[in-house]
Amino acid sequence: MKDLVELTEKVKDMIDELSMQYERITEPIDKNDHDFFQKVKTETEPMFQLNDKWREAAENFVKNKQVNVHPNQVKSTHENVELLILHSYYIDVKKKRYNELNHSVHYVMDMLLKDWNEGKGDQ
Repeated sequence: MKDLVELTEKVKDMIDELSMQYERITEPIDKNDHDFFQKVKTETEPMFQLNDKWREAAENFVKNKQVNVHPNQVKSTHENVELLILHSYYIDVKKKRYNELNHSVHYVMDMLLKDWNEGKGDQ
C-alpha cells in the first residue's frame, strides 16, 4: 500500500510538469495533425498508465477506511488527471478552467497523503 504515496507524488509531479507545458504553448494545435496526434499518443500513454495505477491504489486505500477522501473523489480525480493530460497538449480550455482542474487534483491528492501520514494507511 506504500505504493499509494509514491504514485501520488509521481502524479502530482507529472501534472506540475504538464502545467508548465500548458503555460509554454501559446496557440492551440491543429487537432487534425496526424503527426502531432502520434506524438501525443506516444508521450501520454505512460501518463495514462500511471494515472490508472494511482486510481487503483487510491481506491484500495479509501475502500472501507475512515478517511477524508471518498471513492467518488478518487474517480473524479482520475478523470481530471486525464483531462489535464489532454488539455496540456491540445490547448482547448481556458486557463481558469485548467487551473481549477489542477487545483482540484492537488487538493484530493494532498488529502490522501494527509490521511496516509496520519497513520490511516496502516489500518
